[in-house]
Amino acid sequence: MGGPAPDPAGVYISSAQMHRELRSLSDGLTRVETKLDGIGQGLTDLGKDVADDETRLRTLECARWPLPTIGVLAGLAGTATGAVSLFTR
Repeated sequence: MGGPAPDPAGVYISSAQMHRELRSLSDGLTRVETKLDGIGQGLTDLGKDVADDETRLRTLECARWPLPTIGVLAGLAGTATGAVSLFTR
């Protein structure tokens, strides 16, 4: 009905086995910490790149706004010149 009876003595783990297991866990934790440090540094660098790109984009946008205005003014000047030449004939 039940399977084998439990061992009353329990499980024995030697000091050497415990040391190896703890050493393995420590090594794994060191690898994870190293990877997290690399990811954190990458995110910091990415944030700096985004901020730099944002600054450059804002500069380009500010430098570009006069172009449509100059185009409109040139068009109006051409229209005025054409109208003046039409009426002066």
